[in-house]
Amino acid sequence: MAYFKNLSSSLTSLARTHILIISLVLLSLLFLLASQTNHSPALIASALTSRLLFAANFYISPFSSVSSSNTCLVLDSESNCTLSSVTAVETAHANSRKDQERYNRIKKLSSCDIFNGQWVVDNSEPLYKPGSCPFIDEAFNCFKNGRPDSDYLKYKWRPIGCQLPRFDGGKMLEMLRGKRLVFVGDSLNRNMWESLVCALRDSLKDKSRVYEVSGRQRFRTQGFYSFKFRDYMCSIDFIKSPFLVQESKFSDKSGARGETLRLDMIQGSSTKYGDADIIIFNTGHWWTHHKTFKGYNYFQEGSHVYNKLEVKEAYTKALKTWAQWVDANIDSNRTRVFFRGYSASHFRKGQWNTRGSCHGEMKPIASDTYIATYPWMMRVLESVIAEMKTPVFYLNITRMTDYRQDGHPSIYRQREIPRGPGMFQDCSHWCLPGVPDSWNELLYATLLISHNDFTGK
Repeated sequence: MAYFKNLSSSLTSLARTHILIISLVLLSLLFLLASQTNHSPALIASALTSRLLFAANFYISPFSSVSSSNTCLVLDSESNCTLSSVTAVETAHANSRKDQERYNRIKKLSSCDIFNGQWVVDNSEPLYKPGSCPFIDEAFNCFKNGRPDSDYLKYKWRPIGCQLPRFDGGKMLEMLRGKRLVFVGDSLNRNMWESLVCALRDSLKDKSRVYEVSGRQRFRTQGFYSFKFRDYMCSIDFIKSPFLVQESKFSDKSGARGETLRLDMIQGSSTKYGDADIIIFNTGHWWTHHKTFKGYNYFQEGSHVYNKLEVKEAYTKALKTWAQWVDANIDSNRTRVFFRGYSASHFRKGQWNTRGSCHGEMKPIASDTYIATYPWMMRVLESVIAEMKTPVFYLNITRMTDYRQDGHPSIYRQREIPRGPGMFQDCSHWCLPGVPDSWNELLYATLLISHNDFTGK
């Protein structure tokens, strides 16, 4: 045994000597070749380096364990096989190029208006398969409710002048590790919240590693819900606050019940999200409802209830109350604040409570001629945000949603109900999977930009 050990050592030493001799010979040829050809010494040195690496691999100790002729030295995660050192160097360069290309794409996003674009046909899979996510409310689950067409799932948002990265749930969960992301707003924000939870869940190998803390399976009746992702120690929460300011209920002397909207008071649920790492606010659709839009004896400041107040003025007062609360209570060094814009509705011949319809729409609006004018609420929002000291990222999804007349539940908002032309239709919310998945792709792109932090690079 000692003999073989010494022999192995001698052969290994000899192999090293051969490598040294070959290296010196090859290097000595470098300058001779350089002087007799038009190639630069650097180029020839690069070629010789590959050959020297090959020589080094060839002179492996004779007693190394070799199971087959294609055994490698470096593990390749894609082929699950091993590679030579030459391939390892080339792989390192390829990975470096890929990283640089990815960096350049994300950097380009930082100077691109990702909300200015168009919907294009894309046959790639949705972020999660229809019917696969148990956390979608029945009202948004068009697939389980019997919607027969699926073309509305084949459209992707494409910004003009840049390319959105493919949503990567695992990478987003890494960015959210140990953090808390909270959606605050109305049922359209709940639409987006459920979309994100399902997209992130789909990236998990063990789907049981995400759960709602209260064990609920329906998410319409309560004011607070929280999904925990165990392996990432993060939570994705939803807090119901359709106006962002406080709605108050009372009974008058005759016992009649009434309610007012306190334009000067943030909703009490604000104590539940002030310490979050990311907050996504919205408000909009409830300002178009009858009692709000009419404005009679509903809006209140202090002890004063307005007999009549225009909804635009009331909305402005409410948003300023929200902005003042954010500026006074949110630490922008810790918390990133987003505000999602107004999501377009597509009722024909009426509204949600007057038999308005969108059933039968199977394609997005193709011409800008039929796109609605920019909502006054968003112009008010933009002016309020411009005056804030806290940085607020505006997810301006209004125009992109205006094209998507085909994406609503319409008559497929419930599973077992008679379907007919006179039934109530939902042309405000969105089917899941569906349009809100694209909002979360934009959120993901925005977080990537923030995560890479291009300032000074």
